[in-house]
Amino acid sequence: MRLRRSVIALVAVLGLALVSACNNDDEGKQADSGGLTKVSYLTSFNTFGREAYAYVALEKGYFKDAGFDVTINPGSGTVDVMKLVAGGQADYGIGDFTGAVITLGKQKLPVTTVGMIHQRSLAAIVSLDGYGITKPQDLVGKSVGDQPGSTNTVMFPVYAKAAKIPADKTDFIPSPPPALPQLLASGKVPAIGQFVVGVPLVEKADPKHRKAVVLPYGDVLPDLYGNAIITRTDLAKDHPDQVKKFTAALLKGLQDTIDDPAAAAATLKKYVPQTDLGVATEELKLMKPYVKPDGFNDPLGSVDPQRVQTILNLLDEAGAIKPAGSVKSEDVVSIDLAPKS
Repeated sequence: MRLRRSVIALVAVLGLALVSACNNDDEGKQADSGGLTKVSYLTSFNTFGREAYAYVALEKGYFKDAGFDVTINPGSGTVDVMKLVAGGQADYGIGDFTGAVITLGKQKLPVTTVGMIHQRSLAAIVSLDGYGITKPQDLVGKSVGDQPGSTNTVMFPVYAKAAKIPADKTDFIPSPPPALPQLLASGKVPAIGQFVVGVPLVEKADPKHRKAVVLPYGDVLPDLYGNAIITRTDLAKDHPDQVKKFTAALLKGLQDTIDDPAAAAATLKKYVPQTDLGVATEELKLMKPYVKPDGFNDPLGSVDPQRVQTILNLLDEAGAIKPAGSVKSEDVVSIDLAPKS
């Protein structure tokens, strides 16, 4: 136990040293890029259509206008994104808010969230007609393909409790994100972890043209947010204006994306040539009501402190945070940096 604590402490010190080195190099970065601050950004999960808004902000010059030279890299799930941001390998990233809270309850990574991409959770388990999965109870005894550390995997115990099924009776099979639709179509797994907007991709991958069956986590957990904007706590504390400018630029790209999904998909294809325009466009159409639900009149990206506390209470009650009450609102979100009316 002592050795483990020593190793953890050493890793933390090295991580903070790396972050400090990155911060001290800011002036050099600016000089090298014509006065623009170099920023690295991680998508939430690969470069599917749902990630197009960052490329729209890049293409339309929103990042440049805000003073940033942004490099976009594909992420591989909430936990990995958090760790890379915490370690200084990225400045900003996207991850599921609930998954981030659960992760921070287990390990105190120096990250915070500064705005919401989705006002409703996109997390879901997806199957196909004929696999015998039509309701949460059908997941008992089944296997689910998913990327380790993904939103769906991390959140599944909370979903299972709300759906009144035993979480330990569903087996998650480690699978890379690009392979998930093919694994499902081939029958190697009867279900996969997937966002609800992934339905067009799943159905296109199936040579039998079966309809997707979607079990959204939000059906039993309606208070959950979806993806959030993640950054390091030191960046949020020491450079709040930079964080606000970056967030505003990214959200401008998000607004344009939901206003014109087809154009956003075309922009994504320019940067990610393997993009299927039809699939990406349909994903973005499906995403719009999660970004801006009916009755939502606040600015894109805004955060409701009371709702954050509701989520924390829910996770405490579900046993996802131990000990209960150990994670506070200020540990997971920088309310002052989120967009406001």
